[in-house]
Amino acid sequence: MPTIPFSLLDLAPVCEGSTPSQAFANALDLARHAEALGYKRYWLAEHHNMPGIASAATSILIGHVAGGTSRIRVGAGGVMLPNHAPLQVAEQFGTLAALYPGRIDLGMGRAPGTDHATARALRRYYDNADAFPRDVQEVLHYFEPVQSGQAVQAVPGSGQDVPVWILGSSLFGARLAAALGLPYAFASHFAPAAMDEALALYHRDFRPSARLRTPYAMLALNVFGADTRAEAKRLATTQQQSFVRLRRGELGLVPPPIDDIEAFWTPAEKSMVAEALACSVVGDATDLREGIAAFVARHRSDELMLTGNIFDHAARKHSFALASQAFIDTRLA
Repeated sequence: MPTIPFSLLDLAPVCEGSTPSQAFANALDLARHAEALGYKRYWLAEHHNMPGIASAATSILIGHVAGGTSRIRVGAGGVMLPNHAPLQVAEQFGTLAALYPGRIDLGMGRAPGTDHATARALRRYYDNADAFPRDVQEVLHYFEPVQSGQAVQAVPGSGQDVPVWILGSSLFGARLAAALGLPYAFASHFAPAAMDEALALYHRDFRPSARLRTPYAMLALNVFGADTRAEAKRLATTQQQSFVRLRRGELGLVPPPIDDIEAFWTPAEKSMVAEALACSVVGDATDLREGIAAFVARHRSDELMLTGNIFDHAARKHSFALASQAFIDTRLA
């Protein structure tokens, strides 16, 4: 496996029997764990109106995590820009960059990160998301040094070194990232269908910019690791249940794993989950080492973002430890 950086994506999950306060404590503990294990980044994703995800106020939670760690990069994977004014995003991440220099990332996506009713409640432009490219450019403008006569500036924000990423699960984000010369992160952990085509388009059409001279693409991969293959498969049923419940319209807290997933879903639901979570590695240490190596060799991304919605916090930490060891073992081989 080529030596590439590996990072971690979190949603600050709220599990059954738990609270958002505990989710935030777990998020910080997980970030510290990832920092010690050699993960490059710890990103949080914006979602709304989802009881099992506590990362709605993404920039606030990023500050909480960055303040409790010392080296790992902390960022948004991402901020859903249709929900926000570009100036406010620049101010928030300019503030974070001033507080934690050289450690803050800003990933931006076009989706609202929620349902239609909640998108309307956020009072932005969900019905006109075509404005996204213009808003991305506005955010980039606010991070540039202030020009003479500039009427509006981000304070803090102007002149701050905040790496900006474009997120996507379709060809739209790939085209935009290529046109603007920005790094690109693809949501292969839940929407892998267009992954290969999007990566090819991004590399083919990339235009160098002042921010990035050559293409840089990151893929996301679900990882469920445990000491035995059977236990890893059991842990993965939490994520599988969550996907099915979401499609059923059953919003709730993150469920515990179950012994018989076949009794839970219909054949159609099983097929849907298999397609959505196709980019997953499940198993023991050997399975993780071989599975991650095969994924990297096939897709040749510049970086890998690992994620895994596991109910038990200690088991989740162990899974990410096994995953990091897979990278280390390969490097030493």
